[in-house]
Amino acid sequence: MKKMTIADAAEYFNVSKEAIHNRIRRGSLNCIVENGVKYVAVESAKSNASTNVVNDNRYTQYIEQENERLREKVDTLEKETTRLRDQREQMLIDERVKVEQIYKERDAQLRSVLHVVATKFLTHANTDAVMQEADAINADVVEGEIGEWISLKSFLKLKRIKDKEKKRIKNCFVSALENSDKRLTFRDDKIFLNPSLFDYTDLLN
Repeated sequence: MKKMTIADAAEYFNVSKEAIHNRIRRGSLNCIVENGVKYVAVESAKSNASTNVVNDNRYTQYIEQENERLREKVDTLEKETTRLRDQREQMLIDERVKVEQIYKERDAQLRSVLHVVATKFLTHANTDAVMQEADAINADVVEGEIGEWISLKSFLKLKRIKDKEKKRIKNCFVSALENSDKRLTFRDDKIFLNPSLFDYTDLLN
């Protein structure tokens, strides 16, 4: 069996002498002591080195396989995320279409009712004029959290207040608004009120 001194072994493995001593202590290198001098068995050292290389190659292969598996998993998650995002957006679009359809149907029903009222019960009024007035009122409606706020102008039309009384009543509403009447609100240079929530009899008389 060929022997090497510590210095020769360090040079052979291209490491420091301290590294050779550490390998001897760990048992990865066989050590022979003759006449008080330590020697390293070269054949044993080569065998261990070869084993270390094999282990390193296996570890590298394992890491590469794990990286590939993780890349595939990331690709799958990204595709799933994209699918869910597209599904959510489509659901929002569908809901919006449903809501818009509901409002269209409600407006159509309202116009139908107003048309019946105008033709059956308001025989003295012009049907087209009533429908135009209804469209104007609908445009002046502001939806709120509870009920609907309607402009003072539209409210007076619905109440069929005579023109000579409108100015006085408007002044009453303006005065109430200036006094911070909670039943009134001011938007877009118009006074709005909510008949479904409040009573305005005191301002109409």
